Amino acid sequence: MSYDGLVNPGRNDECWCGSGKKYKKCHRDFDERLEDLAARGFELISRDLLKMPEDIAGIKASADVNVGALDYVAAHIGPGVTTEEIDQWVYNYCIEHDAVPADLNYEGFPKSVCTSINEVVCHGIPSPDVVLREGDIVNVDMSTIKNGYFSDSSRMFCIGEVDPEWKRLVDVTYESVQAGLAAVKPWGFLGDVSAAVNKVATDAGFTVVREFGGHGIGFEFHEDPWVGFNEKAGTGYLLVPGMCFTIEPMVNMGAQEIDMNDPNGWTVRTADGLPTAQWEVQIVVTETGYELLSW
Repeated sequence: MSYDGLVNPGRNDECWCGSGKKYKKCHRDFDERLEDLAARGFELISRDLLKMPEDIAGIKASADVNVGALDYVAAHIGPGVTTEEIDQWVYNYCIEHDAVPADLNYEGFPKSVCTSINEVVCHGIPSPDVVLREGDIVNVDMSTIKNGYFSDSSRMFCIGEVDPEWKRLVDVTYESVQAGLAAVKPWGFLGDVSAAVNKVATDAGFTVVREFGGHGIGFEFHEDPWVGFNEKAGTGYLLVPGMCFTIEPMVNMGAQEIDMNDPNGWTVRTADGLPTAQWEVQIVVTETGYELLSW
């Protein structure tokens, strides 16, 4: 039995990846490398979560919708817009492009998108009663399913003129994601990504939320690995080519602590009421680095 409990094909049998090639000509050497790494104590995700070229193509088609919907939001958002309007834009865009919002009815979530304003860390629920106002910062976080493949990304929007320190928070959070991307190296560590993200945020005087982070995605909404942003370099899962996950730090202006006591069971806020920001991208690890799929 292999490290992940999956049965390896025989040398001349068809490879497990679906390529149609014989195992010995396809993933046999790759699998032997994984077995050796697992035996040496390295953390590896199961091979059935690795994305093959046809899977990546499917995820890209889903991501095209996700990115397109966020582009639509970017072109129309502004003071006076309700978060319910944003939700309707996202829903309509997905349906018009033969996709569905992954958020809608996920574990009971009632809307198609998360709209998290100012001190809301994540999972803000759109409402016709919530109106965006000059000076707000808002994260719009959406996920899409198309032909069974999942994509996920989020963006921050500054509504009108924003307090310079709030704008700095938004910009630093974006820069932390870029640092995380730069740290993605095949056969490196997921902790390298985490540490790179964290350093940018904390060097700027901010804190990084511990309880929420990124995740594997593609076949399902949330898969292994969990992607935290308070981890040490040189630790965690190995970045195996074919791993697909999100980088989505939530960065607080004030303290790291959060408040999860909203009666709606979803909305998370900073414990001190100070603003927070989040950007999210989705990538797949390649033999030479990574490919950005959704942003």
